[in-house]
Amino acid sequence: MNPQAGTSIAAPLPVVSNEFRYWQRRILITSLVGYAFFYLVRKNLSFAMPGIKAQLGLSKAELGFYLFTLHGVVYGVSKFLNGFVADRVNARWYMVTGLVLSAAMNFCFGFSSAVVTLGVFWVLNGWFQGMGFPPCARLMTHWFSPRELATKMSIWNTSHSWGAAAAQILSGYLAIKLGWRAIFWIPGMLAIVAAIVMAFRLRDTPTSVGLPELPDTHVANAPAEDHDFNKFIRRQVLTNPAIWVFAIANFFVYAVRYSFLDWGPTLLKEAKGVELNESGWLLAAFEISGVAGMLLSGWITDKVFGGRGARTCVFCMFMASLSALAFCYAPSSTLVNAVLLGCAGFFIYGPQALVGICAANLATKRAAATAVGFTGIFGYLSTTLSGWGLGKLADVFGWHAGFLAIIAFGLVGTALFALGWNLRPHGYANAPTH
Repeated sequence: MNPQAGTSIAAPLPVVSNEFRYWQRRILITSLVGYAFFYLVRKNLSFAMPGIKAQLGLSKAELGFYLFTLHGVVYGVSKFLNGFVADRVNARWYMVTGLVLSAAMNFCFGFSSAVVTLGVFWVLNGWFQGMGFPPCARLMTHWFSPRELATKMSIWNTSHSWGAAAAQILSGYLAIKLGWRAIFWIPGMLAIVAAIVMAFRLRDTPTSVGLPELPDTHVANAPAEDHDFNKFIRRQVLTNPAIWVFAIANFFVYAVRYSFLDWGPTLLKEAKGVELNESGWLLAAFEISGVAGMLLSGWITDKVFGGRGARTCVFCMFMASLSALAFCYAPSSTLVNAVLLGCAGFFIYGPQALVGICAANLATKRAAATAVGFTGIFGYLSTTLSGWGLGKLADVFGWHAGFLAIIAFGLVGTALFALGWNLRPHGYANAPTH
């Protein structure tokens, strides 16, 4: 497979029936809302950190390692391995099961006090969280044409921001009103309700509701047997140089993103003097601005760059780095902090969305979940930098050094995306038959 070959997607979209469009809307909205609830039971931890830190007396480096880095690495590995499974099972039930198990781990975490049990339950939560994104990648690539996938999946990808923003706001108030344990119990209950709704609303593929597959998502002689499928995965994902470019770049996308998300409340309090309830709204600005960034980046990728997402990512990563630089040296003003965090969120969420979209298109719907899981490993391995690494750096040199590290992460990511400037937009025309 030559990653430089291919032209932009210019052909018209396939014509679909009104019934097909109804199911497209239903699958898009249900999976979007459902995945947002995965964030409600994953991105609640950062607001519990000050309470846990005070109760257990741990350093920032210890907290970063036990609750961010280990969780992130396990989540990344889970995302890949669950992606391999999700390409071959019913996405509806796989996603529902993952959310129920994540909610259960939140209940267990909220009832725990020992460092070991807290770490074990949060690592297990990381594993079950890996059952969320891969089935969604399967759903999107089966229900939407590759010619519109960047636009539609960017809409879906706003689930990250809506879920994280809701987690930030809800957790900020729960921490003040009810204490850190409620940050896990209440979102856990809400996630159970969301899982029940998903079970009724989701369906797996068009053929599962008696509809035909989209004509331009056909993979010639798609392998059905285990041996042939494994060979397909190796050629289309594991040895595909285009996928590797996006995977390595994703390491630095997530290093920037999670530096703000995981350390946001602590960073804002210690470096900017912002209290927890106010920091919830500031970090929500980061997430909500990201919604606009994702939607615009998806549209630009489809309409301007013909599906070549790496080109959009070059500009977004560079601007995210500049936003982090401005935030580092800005005065401690609520308005200024909100604006600059909003800018950082706007630009970093473009690449965050596009890496998975481009990987799914390159791998084809046959291996989409595996591909996004593979890029996810690299994304969540970045918690070695944004978790333990940034915590250790802040412990020794202060948050100014931490800010400079975040800026460096963004610039390295910019350079890596530039290497993929001419990568093909999708892999359907060149998918191997064995």
